[in-house]
Amino acid sequence: MLIAGSAYWRKAVDTYILPWVLDGLDIGANVLEVGPGPGVTTDLLRGRVDRPTCVEIDRAFADSLSRRMSGHNVTVVRQDATAMSFPDATFDGALSFTMLLHLLDTMVVVDPCTFPARLRKAGFADVQVDVLKPYAFRFRARKATITFPTRDEVLGV
Repeated sequence: MLIAGSAYWRKAVDTYILPWVLDGLDIGANVLEVGPGPGVTTDLLRGRVDRPTCVEIDRAFADSLSRRMSGHNVTVVRQDATAMSFPDATFDGALSFTMLLHLLDTMVVVDPCTFPARLRKAGFADVQVDVLKPYAFRFRARKATITFPTRDEVLGV
């Protein structure tokens, strides 16, 4: 049995993980969830977000979640999260829970202290990393906004 689909996991996500991750965070109405797997977090997010969209690469998980979410406010798309087809600025925010391990080699220990520099190098701003005990951390960051000078600023008017 997968722990990610168990009643134990659902209770842990609902009681501890989601409240901690979302604490003080306005993720917006149109939110992307990357890698929902069996959809435990999706079940809990759909009551907190107006228009959640899930991107799941695994066909079985995507098909199952899509059937389960039919008639609800959730859109499920089977895609590779590294090559999504959404236009820029489609979403107000993005979330991903317990998916990082699938992107890294098995049991690669991630040092949360290295995340701020890595995220800034990748073009993110307002980076915040919070560590909860030695076994859990969350990070928040915004994609840096590029502002261009106005015509008057360029002309010095």
